[in-house]
Amino acid sequence: MVKAIVGANWGDEGKGKITDMLSKESDIIIRFQGGSNAGHTIVNDYGKFALHMLPSGIFYDHTTCILGNGVALNIPYLFKEVKEITDRGVPAPNLLVSDRAQVLMPYHILFDQYEEERLGGKSFGSTKSGIAPFYSDKYAKIGIQVSELFMDEADLKEKIDGICQQKNVILKHLYHKPELDAEELLRTLIEYREIVRPYVCNVSAYLYKAIKEGKRILLEGQLGALKDPDHGIYPMVTSSSTLAGYGAVGAGIPPYEITEVMTVVKAYSSAVGAGAFVSELFGEEAEELRKRGGDGGEYGATTGRPRRVGWFDAVATRYGCRIQGATEVALTVLDPLGYLEEIPICVGYEIDGEVTSEFPHTTDLYRAKPVLKKLPGWKSDIRGIRKFEDLPKECQNYVNEIEKEIGFPITYVSNGPGRDDIIKREPQL
Repeated sequence: MVKAIVGANWGDEGKGKITDMLSKESDIIIRFQGGSNAGHTIVNDYGKFALHMLPSGIFYDHTTCILGNGVALNIPYLFKEVKEITDRGVPAPNLLVSDRAQVLMPYHILFDQYEEERLGGKSFGSTKSGIAPFYSDKYAKIGIQVSELFMDEADLKEKIDGICQQKNVILKHLYHKPELDAEELLRTLIEYREIVRPYVCNVSAYLYKAIKEGKRILLEGQLGALKDPDHGIYPMVTSSSTLAGYGAVGAGIPPYEITEVMTVVKAYSSAVGAGAFVSELFGEEAEELRKRGGDGGEYGATTGRPRRVGWFDAVATRYGCRIQGATEVALTVLDPLGYLEEIPICVGYEIDGEVTSEFPHTTDLYRAKPVLKKLPGWKSDIRGIRKFEDLPKECQNYVNEIEKEIGFPITYVSNGPGRDDIIKREPQL
């Protein structure tokens, strides 16, 4: 059985916690796209962790965690993260890396920084983790696969020389920065080869066998549907597909093996980075929600930047769940809303005087204004509650209203940051 865990919105929905929770009953967890540019926050018996490269199922000793071929593999970052968790008492993980994954190089990070610097006020709000330059090189066919680390060094040097020839023209004439040194890059790749060697695996063959044996497999996505380069708020998106459909490609399995798609939805909206955000709040109202939100406030796990926050957006979430192919929904971070007398939700967009419930393309999105529906708040702390019927009636109504608006069944409600702060719910749809 293969289940994908993906986000419906801009990212930051709480996928890490849901992956960590479902990993208890799983055998294999796979990151299938993205790199160290977004973080998944986990709170468990070992403490609080912000993971960036490692799959969120890494805390169970019965699981195998895999970085699939679709990942932007930052090798030193990955193993720094392994050391950080093992230094805090977490058992050494069972970790595999696809031989078809591609290596994120130091120059990818530099190019990301240089381009944001060049764009100035028109930048994309990148985390400067090298993601866009990495995927650009992958699809321009000048990336470096893990398998290529093990080829003859003369052939590897020839490839590096070709990369440097192209990159140095851009560095010299566009960015006016120091050129790449091919010998230094070769030394870096040889170092990477020895670091990653014990973990390299033919992952598609491994998963084919695991599926035949009936193993329980989770595909863990990064960010959310609205950051997908095809179906999101282009161009303010990430550079790899954030959709469950890409899970088959980024892991190396047939698409029909993905039979369940758990789409994670936040009980209010938040986003890091630039782009259209219709239900966004500003000023003191935003700062109050930001301060109370998440576990310790709404600040990016990778950048530390204050997240943009807003009311729950049913238009965007309905679209995100649909494009993800949601079979069920986990509603997260419900508990911070307990301070509000009433809670607006965005149920439509007004664009040029017309109200629509369909999520538009980006050009129209920038002209959209939120149509809000106000619901009564519950004015109490709901942490520690384990049954849906024990939640305040107003809180139950809020969840029920969200389910009705998005049209997808909510099966889990998260009411705190901890692993056990979760309520299993019978959907009403």
